[in-house]
Amino acid sequence: MTEVHVLGIRHHGPGSAHSVAEALAALRPDLVLVEGPPELDQVIPLLSDPEMVPPVAGLIYVPDEPRLASFYPMASFSPEWVAIRWALSTGAQVRAIDLPAAHTFALREGGDVPPSDEAPSEELPAEEAPAEEEPLVADDGGSSSVGSRPYRPDAIGILARAAGYSDAERWWEDAVEHRHSDPVERFEALTEAIAEIRAADDRPAHHPDVLENNRREASMRRLLRAALREGHVRIAVVCGAYHAPALVPAHFPPAAADNKVLAGLPKTKIAVTWVPWTSGRLSLASGYGAGVTAPGWYQHLFTHWMGNDPGTDVSTTWLVRVARALRGENLDASTASVVEATRMADALAAVRGRPSPGLTELDDAAQAVLCDGSPLPLALVHRELTVGLELGSVPDSAPTVPLAADLAATQRRLRWKPSAMEEVLALDLRKPAQLARSVLLHRLALLGVDWGIPAETGRTLGTFKEAWTLQWRPELAIAVVEAGRYGTTVAAAASAYVAERAREDANLASLSGLLANCLLADLPEGIGAVVSVLAERTALQQDVAPLLETVAPLARTCRYGNVRGVDVTGVRKILDTTVVRACVGLPTACAGLDDEAADVMRRAIDFAQHGLSLVPDLPLDDWHRALSAVAGSDLIHGAVAGRATRLLLDAGLVEADQVAARLSRRLSVATPAREAAAWLDGVVSGDATLLIYDPRLLQLVDRWVAGADDEAFDDVLPLLRRTFSAFSEPERREIGEQVTRIGGNVPAGKDNLPDLAAAGPAVRTMARYLGWDVVA
Repeated sequence: MTEVHVLGIRHHGPGSAHSVAEALAALRPDLVLVEGPPELDQVIPLLSDPEMVPPVAGLIYVPDEPRLASFYPMASFSPEWVAIRWALSTGAQVRAIDLPAAHTFALREGGDVPPSDEAPSEELPAEEAPAEEEPLVADDGGSSSVGSRPYRPDAIGILARAAGYSDAERWWEDAVEHRHSDPVERFEALTEAIAEIRAADDRPAHHPDVLENNRREASMRRLLRAALREGHVRIAVVCGAYHAPALVPAHFPPAAADNKVLAGLPKTKIAVTWVPWTSGRLSLASGYGAGVTAPGWYQHLFTHWMGNDPGTDVSTTWLVRVARALRGENLDASTASVVEATRMADALAAVRGRPSPGLTELDDAAQAVLCDGSPLPLALVHRELTVGLELGSVPDSAPTVPLAADLAATQRRLRWKPSAMEEVLALDLRKPAQLARSVLLHRLALLGVDWGIPAETGRTLGTFKEAWTLQWRPELAIAVVEAGRYGTTVAAAASAYVAERAREDANLASLSGLLANCLLADLPEGIGAVVSVLAERTALQQDVAPLLETVAPLARTCRYGNVRGVDVTGVRKILDTTVVRACVGLPTACAGLDDEAADVMRRAIDFAQHGLSLVPDLPLDDWHRALSAVAGSDLIHGAVAGRATRLLLDAGLVEADQVAARLSRRLSVATPAREAAAWLDGVVSGDATLLIYDPRLLQLVDRWVAGADDEAFDDVLPLLRRTFSAFSEPERREIGEQVTRIGGNVPAGKDNLPDLAAAGPAVRTMARYLGWDVVA
């Protein structure tokens, strides 16, 4: 008769993993069944590959809709990883048992659930569909729901509270992971305890979580029955502790009952592979429902429990790592302090009745001794040690989509290994290797694979430098799979995506921005596709503001395309045509604007002016004539007319006397106060040099403000505050000082001559810098 031993574990528990290893060594089963979708069977043998380095995750997804996916993470301290590796190393058979993912995904898409004895027909909750919102592996009853998952009784928490613990994880460590009794007996005792909790569960049979759990356990039992019929001598089942009582053969319901639960379930086509995972995504804080609070600590704990030197002091080695990390942050952490912290951790464990120091005791001791009682230094090393920065790797033989294979090959060619640690990378685009990295990041960004996020480059004004914030997140594997429908290489996929988006996007500014992105991503085919669509759309566009907003992206493409060696002849033709059409329609388009439309038009004019300044050989006569027509009309909204006047003044096409005359006319009593304030804002906003260096303009503004009646002043004050608040503090101070001197009025105790006594210290300091002799 076949022996069946059910090992109920806590997912990602180092103690559970240690106990599983001990139990398997004692039982020597010829078949190991591990909780997980049966589709994983086709990739489980890859876990024996030396290049498979945890943490990794099984990725199961729907090829036609890659966003419909689930991850099944494993670390080296995960009991499932230990069980599978043990089986592969000893020649025992190993399989996954759970509800097939083909059914799970089909149910998520809204398939009907057939009726059964336990519950009426109904659908799974719709909010369970997004893969990134749910726990990435079925939890074991030791975790309550996270995100949008349905509620499940916290069985481990119930046991912890019954034992007088407020922290379920601490109870598990003390009662299970730190015990040294026979491992098989520990699992049997835990199964009995969970069975009592399940017996007290009074949720109705039609509860969504009960329905899901019934289907999963019925599928597990069906696969276990099939294994029993194969005639194995001894079978070990490694599953979440919550499921353990349901998988004891002596307590099985009739096979017909399980078959009825599973009858008629919908199916969908799925694909499966392995992808790298990170320690950070194993953390409960990441939103992972089956996560643990301290993956880095668990890795340390497991390494010493399962290492070649099990006698190593776990507490001492951990505190040595803490001290090393603190020194890395330029903080003092002496060897003597480590010894003292170790003693304190042992004392705290004894006082608290714990069999050995846990992470809480070690953190308390480190804070008290190594950090002088401050929590801040310890927080600096929390991410590096307690959570961990590990990023796993998978062998090249793992199934993958062609796009992912091309991305991996490109990363190897560029000698650029992804990392789970966030870092800021500065790229010098004058160097071919770094330019190639920039191109790859821009292509991935177009495809929605946000490995890199653009960052500020500092005060550099050149175009040869880029900065990116890099961090590889496991869910990017889904984005790569999804982008695979556009092509088999990163370049081809990005070009195809750009062409599709260009056909669907009717916004000229958006298309122009897409064109600029194609330039940065070095996509000649994408540029051709966007240029073709953009030429058609600009020819049909009648509104002037969208045409003006298109000028700047087109101009950037023309200027920097030549720098990058890209043919921009077609783009230049569109730019020339767009500028001409915008100039012809600008005066008419600016007539009859209300305040909101005037703000839109003013911003569009500024965008166009910036773009035109980027192309030195672009003829600007038509543009300046259009601005002159706008600036000279009293019928155009003041914000637009004032801005046109300022741009002409900056171009040297209008004299300061003309600006002063227009300002005097616009600020006359006959002009409503709000219209006058709008014109003034258009002229001076963004740069205070006009008011600072032309006293006549400042006098006109001062006289206009002083002469406004109370009602008008209340209306224009918010507009004036908005205009002047954009100036820098030194500019506002200089304007204020000049206002005090208007008309010869000088504040008491001041004159127009410099205060040499007050300037003395500065003069003497500069003299010393210049090497001059200073006379006191």
